[in-house]
Amino acid sequence: MPAFRHEGFFYAGEDGFLARTVPFLQEGAERCENALVAVSKARAEALRAELGEAADFVRFVDMAELGRNPARIIPAWHDFVASQGGVGGKPIRGIGEPIWAGRSDTELVECHRHESLLNLAFADREDFWLMCPYDVEGLPPEVIEEARDTHPVVDENGVSRPSDAYVPPEMLRPFDGDLPAPVYPLDEFVFTGVDLRALRAFVQHRCVAAGHEAERTSDLVLALSELATNSVIHGGGVGLLRHWRDNGTTVWEIRDSGRFDDPLLGREPPVPWGTSGRGLWLVNQVSDLVQMRSDDAGSVVRLRMNVAA
Repeated sequence: MPAFRHEGFFYAGEDGFLARTVPFLQEGAERCENALVAVSKARAEALRAELGEAADFVRFVDMAELGRNPARIIPAWHDFVASQGGVGGKPIRGIGEPIWAGRSDTELVECHRHESLLNLAFADREDFWLMCPYDVEGLPPEVIEEARDTHPVVDENGVSRPSDAYVPPEMLRPFDGDLPAPVYPLDEFVFTGVDLRALRAFVQHRCVAAGHEAERTSDLVLALSELATNSVIHGGGVGLLRHWRDNGTTVWEIRDSGRFDDPLLGREPPVPWGTSGRGLWLVNQVSDLVQMRSDDAGSVVRLRMNVAA
């Protein structure tokens, strides 16, 4: 494996999943290659049962938790790569299944963006083989076709080959695209640098009214305050916060006249001495879903937070 190998694996049902992933992980264990597997708890239990001692080389992560917001997945892979010796470290393997039946259309859009950005995030990492399973029985055909666009290699019917539909990340514009229309009624708050305290009170009040727990309220207040500060410093000095509720979630959106340039913005930890990036990183860590868009007219960050039952 001379370079980063990002492979879409198309399978049918649990037997099809195990038929390819178990030998993949066993081969890695025989070569003393550590692996990170981010799948559902049920998939992880099935793998453990089949792997036996080879499971000692595998670290399991619950993708339902990690991948609830797809923007949190690349940082987890970065942590795994760093623990294995960085860019020039020993060979490693991974299995990540961020797309499963039942994902909403909005989530699927962000999952596909995540899959594409993996090719950029680990372009310089050699000897890293990442397999991304797709259940052809449970997922719509258009999702499978999108996987061909985001994976340089596809494994289908037991045959691994280069994808003839793959789109390299340098040809993509990751912040392009429209967001779904907001759900009315909505609240709006125009802010400048002198309004940040009032903005935090605005968020606090609406979190309490929506029924958010104290910890989630605190997270939202801090994250949106950081985003608003970014708007004041980097987005023209003024921004617009919009808020509405949608099917058991609160939705928050900040717009300003700035522009995003780094495709991995918010997916890599901000450097301690840096002056930007903290707000977007924090938002990704605490939110259930984050969407970022940017064009010549400005930028928007939209986040969703589920209200606990």
